[in-house]
Amino acid sequence: MRYPQGRKWSVKLGPEAQTEVVVSRLIWAVGFHQPPTYYLPKWILVEGKSVTTQAAARFRLEAPGVKKDGPWAWDTNPFAGRQPLSGLYVLMVMVDNWDLKTSNNVIYQLKEEHDGASRWYIVKDLGASLGANRALIHGTRNDLPGFEKEPFITSAKNGRVEFTHIHGACKNKNVTAADVQWISERLARLSRDQWRDVFRAAGYGESEGDRYIARLRQKVADGLALR
Repeated sequence: MRYPQGRKWSVKLGPEAQTEVVVSRLIWAVGFHQPPTYYLPKWILVEGKSVTTQAAARFRLEAPGVKKDGPWAWDTNPFAGRQPLSGLYVLMVMVDNWDLKTSNNVIYQLKEEHDGASRWYIVKDLGASLGANRALIHGTRNDLPGFEKEPFITSAKNGRVEFTHIHGACKNKNVTAADVQWISERLARLSRDQWRDVFRAAGYGESEGDRYIARLRQKVADGLALR
């Protein structure tokens, strides 16, 4: 969709509009690249002479100076085996993103280097989150009761951590206790107000957002406790 000023936006409707904004902002908050993503509770669509009010949606900016250069796989990329990538995977487990497939990842080629990088490896299409996972079938999304009941760490033995989640290509990752601690320490730096800002930006009410935050912070505490 193109805005009158010429900017191009990717628009997503439905329950994933909120969850994608939350997860995108958490990824950005702990230091990974994300395209600008916003939630609008309603918006105006103009098509020729037709003007209609649309339901809530996620708007993701197709930024100028950035070109898509194909997908990237969780197991095959320049960062495989490094702690930041494992930490990013653990964050996806924390938010119960059950749709971690290669086609949901994209490489952005930058026209000009930014912070010494000319390519960004981005996790996008993050909406299948904040719900419950299901074996062999799709999980739920934007499902607060399901999210509150979803477990996190199944076991931690000999420095290795296992999760109960079914995550497609990322099932049975070789995750260490140090990887879980690494991402947990970064999330623990967020203040109460910052957590609330993440959910407020996605259109959640205070009470609903606080329940999500409580479960996420419990997972962070569980990750820190692996020490």
